[in-house]
Amino acid sequence: MPVTVHFHFDFGSPYGYIAAEKIGPLGARLGCDVVWKPFLIGAAMKAMGSAPMMEVPLKGAYAKRDFERSARFHGVPYRAPSRFPIGTVAAQRAFYWLWDRDPVLAKRYGLAVFRAYFVDDSDIGDAATVIRLAAEQGADAGALAAALGDAAVKDRLKTEVDAALAAGVFGSPTFAVGDELFWGVDRLDQLERWIVGGGF
Repeated sequence: MPVTVHFHFDFGSPYGYIAAEKIGPLGARLGCDVVWKPFLIGAAMKAMGSAPMMEVPLKGAYAKRDFERSARFHGVPYRAPSRFPIGTVAAQRAFYWLWDRDPVLAKRYGLAVFRAYFVDDSDIGDAATVIRLAAEQGADAGALAAALGDAAVKDRLKTEVDAALAAGVFGSPTFAVGDELFWGVDRLDQLERWIVGGGF
């Protein structure tokens, strides 16, 4: 039975973006089922009583350099977005609406959102941008536009965020294999070893 990896991320996270580019090939190589689980990093920060990384003295300046260096290290194109941080509620609601209908399309859309933000500097906080990106991947733009304001879609995201926090997820990306959490794109090697060896 294939191992299931839950991939928790926020579309506004540079490390989440790098992880999104890497987790697909890793999952395919290891025969894993990768379930994408976007959540709102702001909710985790509120729960922890912490500030956004870029607002923390010393750490913020380091992070800016590390985003770029980490992207180079992993061979992923990256351009610092002009709007950072950015709201990702619409992008995440759209993802779950798509996931419930076509997970493969949802993953394509997810990668398109990340690339639009971290390569093309698009405003992924804008619902029109989100809808366009989804349509470019084959989604029904009209149906999605109507769904974004639907109470059930809003509740779906809230439920997913609450579940992530309840599971101990606090950062993007976080990979979960059962109850074991691996936080950070720099934990991909540990994740792979855990999957291959059934723990360590």
